[in-house]
Amino acid sequence: MDPWLVTTLLVLLVTANGTPLVAGILLGTCCDRPVDNNIRLADQHALLGSSKTLRGLVVAIVATAVAAALLGMTWIDGAWFGLLAMLGDLFSSFIKRRLGFPSGKCAPLLDQLPESVLPVWITQPLTGAGASEMLSAVAAFIVIDLLLTRLFKAVTAR
Repeated sequence: MDPWLVTTLLVLLVTANGTPLVAGILLGTCCDRPVDNNIRLADQHALLGSSKTLRGLVVAIVATAVAAALLGMTWIDGAWFGLLAMLGDLFSSFIKRRLGFPSGKCAPLLDQLPESVLPVWITQPLTGAGASEMLSAVAAFIVIDLLLTRLFKAVTAR
């Protein structure tokens, strides 16, 4: 197993999934247009929810491209990784809305698996990651995301 590759994948995952949250904190409601344009489906739930914004999508892709370049990958591979992470995140939001979860509500594992497995798996030919690196990066991301989500909720509840 290559620890540098696991670290690289983990940094890309945290960057892609964390920068939309940071952008929301720093920018407030500026440029926070929902990706789904507030569309509701026949079940009367939002398609994705108000917390999935175009700002978050763009920031995640750009930040992941920059992080990849700093880690020795091409910025295009980083942007692709970031886009895949965001597609996984949008997929989990779609499923959560169908299950009746309100936008922003946590659903452990459903919140982490699509947004980590999809980019790590699809970019495997680019990264050369083996099963052990991919599983290690996804597992570490799940733990980090669950801990940071809990910490963020505790801090913002005050």
